[in-house]
Amino acid sequence: MNYFSSNFKLGILGGGQLGKMLLNDTRKFDIYTCVLDASKEAPCKIASNEFHLGDLMDYDAVYNFGKQVDVLTIEIENVNVAALETLEKEGVKVFPSSKTLRTIQNKATQKLFYVDHNLPTASFSRFAYTSEIKDAVNHGGLNLPFVWKSAQFGYDGQGVKIVRSIEDLQGLPNVECIAETLIPFKNELAVIVARNVSGETKAYPVVEMEFHPEANQVEYVICPARISDDVAKKAKAIALKTSEAYNHVGLLAVEMFQTQDDTILINEVAPRPHNSGHHTIESSYTSQFEQHIRAILNLPLGRTDSKVGGIMVNLVGAEGFNGDVVYQNIEAIMHMDGVTPHIYGKKQTRPFRKMGHVTIVNEDLSKARQIAEDVKNTIKVISK
Repeated sequence: MNYFSSNFKLGILGGGQLGKMLLNDTRKFDIYTCVLDASKEAPCKIASNEFHLGDLMDYDAVYNFGKQVDVLTIEIENVNVAALETLEKEGVKVFPSSKTLRTIQNKATQKLFYVDHNLPTASFSRFAYTSEIKDAVNHGGLNLPFVWKSAQFGYDGQGVKIVRSIEDLQGLPNVECIAETLIPFKNELAVIVARNVSGETKAYPVVEMEFHPEANQVEYVICPARISDDVAKKAKAIALKTSEAYNHVGLLAVEMFQTQDDTILINEVAPRPHNSGHHTIESSYTSQFEQHIRAILNLPLGRTDSKVGGIMVNLVGAEGFNGDVVYQNIEAIMHMDGVTPHIYGKKQTRPFRKMGHVTIVNEDLSKARQIAEDVKNTIKVISK
């Protein structure tokens, strides 16, 4: 099929920053794109050929949008899967498939998938309601501490809480959830695997994630991860095995824990471009966004190795600021070597909202890490 400068239409469910960065590459290739999002202010609005307003969880909105495109993809998992199942039956190509999405959307079924496929993950218990957990603890069926995770609709630190005492359960929503053994890990790692329709598969180098202690959001993503070759090989092998088990098409970001004794455990996966791959725009031969497009259109996959060491800093709304966004000291960081800011186009800031990211590239990773620290301490996302 001819995708370039043709009548072919690519549909994207979700109009956030991941979609906006995908559109940089559809524009590079002159691929016609249609985007569906519920917000009139969605970052994708300015870069897509057609922008449609609609709720991603609404069956009719997703179905009617999907009927107008040749290939449908996502930039967020929270979409109406039943509509995707109907579209697939009617011949629309949907990547990742509705089957993959249905498994991944629910943290409990996602965890069971790892158990069924002999993939290493932390042990867990499944509960229909949060209220059942108290009984399980009182009767010795569950030990403190553990990580409470809402089975659905959790992201970026939402829907996740470390429970060290029964009191910590207060205020949590009474929903389907899992209680997962708290792993004393020394590193959080991630590997992005790309797989096209023909089954060609490539993995990006292992990255390590440094977290913000309060916000439970990634503060720095570092590539390559500062780990031994053995651990890197193990992490990559597990990511590739996970990709094979899902039989997915597109990108699969596999987030993992490296334990104190260097065991690798899968935390969770995302079947789309991912925060842990943003550095690839500047640091890799093929960015994760171009690779996603190559994969879902069954084009040959690009090189995944890095040209240079890369670190990404998330730009999130500063605490105490709500309203029209101002990027304070952005010129100052642009004076620094190898620094590229990416601004997502969200006009309103609020505390911890992802507003952009900054990539720092340098041949010397420890130098890049130092510049990343300077970036973090200099730029502030505030309001007027």
